[in-house]
Amino acid sequence: MTRLNPQTTPRYQQLAEKARRNKEAAVNAFIGKKAEIDEMLARLQSLSDEHFNYHPDEIGWATVDSLEHYASLLKRITDSAFSEGEYAE
Repeated sequence: MTRLNPQTTPRYQQLAEKARRNKEAAVNAFIGKKAEIDEMLARLQSLSDEHFNYHPDEIGWATVDSLEHYASLLKRITDSAFSEGEYAE
């Protein structure tokens, strides 16, 4: 009785090709999302460099509140990314 090599059967080859395409799609999606994040970070850095488009005469508690809101959102992101704060293990 001859045994088939499972790695050479058409079904195995189809599954392997599907896995390869799936992996390729995931890598492409990852690269796309990373590019989105890089663009957002660059825009935020540019805005920060321009003091969030506030002139010193315009700064008051409302502008401080806005920056506090931005900082709290960024802290959630960095805490998640670095396993800190509520995300600490």
